[in-house]
Amino acid sequence: MNTSDITTIAPTRVVVLGGGYAGAMAANRLRRKPDVDVTVVNPQPFFVHRIRLHQFVARTGDPQVGFDAVLGDGIDVVVDTAVRIEAAARRDHLASGKHLDYDHLIYAIGSRNRLPEIPGAADHALSASDWAAAQRLRARLDTLDSGAPVGVVGGGLTGVELAGEFADRGLAVTLAGGGVLAPSVGERGRRATLRQLARLGVDVLAEARVTRVQATQVTVEMDGHERVLPSAATVFATGFVAPELAADSGLTTDGIGRLRTDENLNSVDDERIVGAGDAVAVAGIPLRMSCQAAQPLGVQAAEAVLARIAGDSPKPVDQGFVAKCTSIGRHAATLQFTRRDDSPARAVVTGRLAALAKETVCRGIVWNIRREAARPGTFSWPRNREATAEREAVLQ
Repeated sequence: MNTSDITTIAPTRVVVLGGGYAGAMAANRLRRKPDVDVTVVNPQPFFVHRIRLHQFVARTGDPQVGFDAVLGDGIDVVVDTAVRIEAAARRDHLASGKHLDYDHLIYAIGSRNRLPEIPGAADHALSASDWAAAQRLRARLDTLDSGAPVGVVGGGLTGVELAGEFADRGLAVTLAGGGVLAPSVGERGRRATLRQLARLGVDVLAEARVTRVQATQVTVEMDGHERVLPSAATVFATGFVAPELAADSGLTTDGIGRLRTDENLNSVDDERIVGAGDAVAVAGIPLRMSCQAAQPLGVQAAEAVLARIAGDSPKPVDQGFVAKCTSIGRHAATLQFTRRDDSPARAVVTGRLAALAKETVCRGIVWNIRREAARPGTFSWPRNREATAEREAVLQ
């Protein structure tokens, strides 16, 4: 047979935007199919273990993990940032001026801090929401002496972790909750969290709302009165939004900038764009921004792409939750177990045992990605079968 008659089939090109929890897991799962070329685009030349960023800023932990330790063989990493997706041309434009063409794209760029419109916040607010922000905050904290006043704005779990870490370091921390402290946990977990913050000396002003931020102080409103507090560093933990990439590319987004997808994780605008992690809003399925959701969504996004390559229909998202574990300094935590829909269950573990559980979880997350890199297809996760059954009944 004449070798010129042999048709060479080009590999399928899949670009993964983002090398975090969802993106790394998606890239590794894609290696189940050998004729897929996988390229990960990430701003840093390493994986950022994001749930250790509060430790990074307090110098109690390192969130950096080399990509060679978490990504499988044959995956290309491009250190760059996507600035526009040209969906019609299947092309991703990068900040460097280069571009990447793709057959399928996985959108997993994560999230960033949501900064409220408070006078002075844009000029003086700090955060630990991403690698760049965490570096700036760490540099500021390094200039402070022990006992220096620090304000944390936001009473969610991120704010609690930051306040605990700073207090454990010896800083004088005031936590302005803006309402109920730790609203996503049950009453037992909330009481335990307050006790542990008190042991560290954190001044919790659960209902205080910040009205103004200045270089060395912050103004809060509580009980109808304003109070000015000293603050050598004011750290905002007021929720998350998605970066503007999807909106800037003309793709449909929700109110906080997340790419809108159907229940199969396909962009509502283009089925060759599949979403995963914090940066996506899945139709009919409320999912908390978290690594607990991001890793399974990364796997399901990869499976959706592999299904389309094989000519099959992707499966709907099936995502369940297990717990919320919040570290409070280095020696205590609150482990709030949840139902599969992420609502708090009665069971709560606190103190040193919970801190050990949190550290085990942190290590296990990276271990999961490494195992998927070594043996694609091995990662499994809790499902929310009841919700899945309800969706299937509605579809029928």
